[in-house]
Amino acid sequence: MSTADRLGRMVHQLRERELDWLLVGSLINVRYLTGFSGSHALVLIGEAAGEGTPARQHRFLTDFRYDSQSAEQVGEAFQREIVAGELFEAAARSLPQTGGRLGFDDAGVTVAQHARLRERLAPTWELIGCAGLVEGLRAVKDAEELARIRAATQLADEALGSVLGDGVIGRTEVEVAIELELRMRRLGAEAASFPSIVAAGTHAALPHAAPRAVAIERDVLLTIDWGALHEGYCSDCTRTYATGEGISSAAAEVYDLVLRAQQAAVAAVRPGPSGRELDAVARSVIEEAGHGDHFGHGLGHGVGMEVHEAPRLSRTAAEQPLPAGAVVTIEPGVYIPGELGVRIEDLVAVGEAGSEVFTSLPKELTVIA
Repeated sequence: MSTADRLGRMVHQLRERELDWLLVGSLINVRYLTGFSGSHALVLIGEAAGEGTPARQHRFLTDFRYDSQSAEQVGEAFQREIVAGELFEAAARSLPQTGGRLGFDDAGVTVAQHARLRERLAPTWELIGCAGLVEGLRAVKDAEELARIRAATQLADEALGSVLGDGVIGRTEVEVAIELELRMRRLGAEAASFPSIVAAGTHAALPHAAPRAVAIERDVLLTIDWGALHEGYCSDCTRTYATGEGISSAAAEVYDLVLRAQQAAVAAVRPGPSGRELDAVARSVIEEAGHGDHFGHGLGHGVGMEVHEAPRLSRTAAEQPLPAGAVVTIEPGVYIPGELGVRIEDLVAVGEAGSEVFTSLPKELTVIA
């Protein structure tokens, strides 16, 4: 989808909400709408921009450090301004004194920023909270975005495969995590999409365990949660492995349970069900086995320019149907404190008639060295 298409969808949203302008401050959202990848910018999207009136053109504000970069990355749909002072103050000054309705992200704008806007805008301006407006558009990926997420997933899978091929038993969790992130970078990733989780044995009972300087032992379960940031888009996957044939029967049973729940939820992914309904598919399998209290997080979340974005798949998710074009994780888990933890996660694209699983690594319980 081109920048013009994204701006067109954005302007449509403004008209539906009867907004004259939208102030966009999140750098991820700025990049989505403009292509700008720097670290300091604001954007004003005008409802009537593009109708031939220069005063209503979309506006892009940054500082002198990004003069050349923004000239290369930001298209002609935007009137660029290089600001010497505070961007929020400059944004307020650039709006007409005639007033109107200005939307802003009330989940991201600080109290101080809101106060500065209010002080510098004419009294005829009404500030309207619009949290999630751009994020809602980002939830539906176009073909190019899907290709980038697919490529990030393939890169991450290749990196983990090579690390496991070298063996992990006897290496520390930290060593494995560092090596995994290095190999993703060598394969072309900009970075890891989040700090990798490598957790063995009882440590895996912590869903977001931080890797330790502790050697990975034989005959335990090992959970690895990792992802790559590639061409501006993220991947996210989890696999749990056995570090020997001698894992306990209880561990094998929990693994089989999580796998059945995960497969059932993946099979249910399609346009239509809500995130709450998909969560219930996996949760019911785990609850029927008596481990409902050991599955405390949601089933999954959207993935794109950020590793956690809309839509949410959980017991408390909104009732809106999952849209075609969304990319979501399906990651049920069972965590028994002091004993073990199992999580299995795939990255799944919601297609018009079903789903596509981007993650390629096997899910059957695999023994590694």
